[in-house]
Amino acid sequence: MTVTGADQDATGMTARRYWWWDRRRGVVLDVGLALVSALECALEGVGFAGDAGLPVPLGVVFGLVVGSALVVRRRWPIAVVLVSIAVTPAEMAFLMGIVSLYTLAASEVPRRITVVLAGMSFAGTLIVTFVRTHQDVANAADGDFRPGPWYVPLVSLFMSLGLTGPPVLYGLYIGARRRLMESLRERADSLERELSLLADRAEERAEWARTEERTRIARDMHDVVAHRVSLMVVHAAAIQAVALKDPAKAVKNAALVGDMGRQALTELREMLGVLRAGDAGNARERERQGPVASAVPLAAVGVAAAAAAAAEAEDGPCLADLEALVGQSRQAGMVVELSVEGDPVACGPLVEQAAYRVVQEALTNVHKHAAGAKTWVRLAHRGSEIAMQVENGPSDAGTADAGLPSGGNGLVGMRERVTALGGVFVSGPTDAGGFRVSAVLPARPRGVS
Repeated sequence: MTVTGADQDATGMTARRYWWWDRRRGVVLDVGLALVSALECALEGVGFAGDAGLPVPLGVVFGLVVGSALVVRRRWPIAVVLVSIAVTPAEMAFLMGIVSLYTLAASEVPRRITVVLAGMSFAGTLIVTFVRTHQDVANAADGDFRPGPWYVPLVSLFMSLGLTGPPVLYGLYIGARRRLMESLRERADSLERELSLLADRAEERAEWARTEERTRIARDMHDVVAHRVSLMVVHAAAIQAVALKDPAKAVKNAALVGDMGRQALTELREMLGVLRAGDAGNARERERQGPVASAVPLAAVGVAAAAAAAAEAEDGPCLADLEALVGQSRQAGMVVELSVEGDPVACGPLVEQAAYRVVQEALTNVHKHAAGAKTWVRLAHRGSEIAMQVENGPSDAGTADAGLPSGGNGLVGMRERVTALGGVFVSGPTDAGGFRVSAVLPARPRGVS
């Protein structure tokens, strides 16, 4: 069964089939038409038996059999039309001829067969009507009615057209309308399937957007917390080492630890404020749009991700803050040199933030894994791109390790930041026993303002 038929079953067709009928109403209609046609043919069979010299009961039985053929008009429309054409000379089965022609024209029978059978029915009706009308005119020639030579052909033509043309045309119209409705139903079903696929795809994109946003938030919080806390641990170790020998330096380091803690809390508060603002805006938007908006979470997730990223990019760190970042590491005891090459170019906020975070995380790794190592931070402006490199020498064996834990996500986060903006990231050990982190970012990535 086609999709259309399945839809009809769902909207009122009975699950049970009656031979070739799909609905009980079709059974009642065809059986009723067959009974009326059988009665008509039985009455006309009386006259046919008298003209042919046959017993009247035989003519009645013949008419009943012929008229009852209309019950199979849906299953075998061609056969019913041929039966009606065959009994045309007997001047019976007019109802069956009209209904069978309509059924044939409305069915899926090829149009050439419909045209041929309709032509045969028209020709048979025209001949029989012409002969019968000519006989009636000849029998009435002695009376006052004296028609001209045009009367018999014209009457025959009109009667033949009246019995053949309307059922064929109406059947063609009903068939075309039925096919149009089936086509519309199939298109509606196809559209519904496409909408379902689009909804599934939107849900997948929404899940992807949520995952990306969670990853970005985790990466940013890792960069902020890891760097600040690493410096705080380094300063705390220095306080412990010099507390008794140099109380003034210990007090200075304690003040630095407090400042860094407050800075870390401020940055975390700003990040969480952006997230809360995005969630509140999305909640208000969902309340305004009603339950329909909750069915497609992609828009809300996309807006939240874009708003959070844009807000953090606007308010986040930039390349101008690198000097202060390097100064914090110097205050923690690291020997670090910063060099900037080339004329500064206008960069997007996301690019400047990514460059800052790469340098920040690289310095954090030096604090974790190479205590006391000398470090070089290089920044180069190359027209349409920005290159940065953080390289450290081997760890100083005389410097105590602060014992900072490592989650193994620093290099992964840096690579994700750089590749997301269309840049190149390379990291690895140096021949001198140190470690080097290099990244190149386009000043204006495609699709990022």
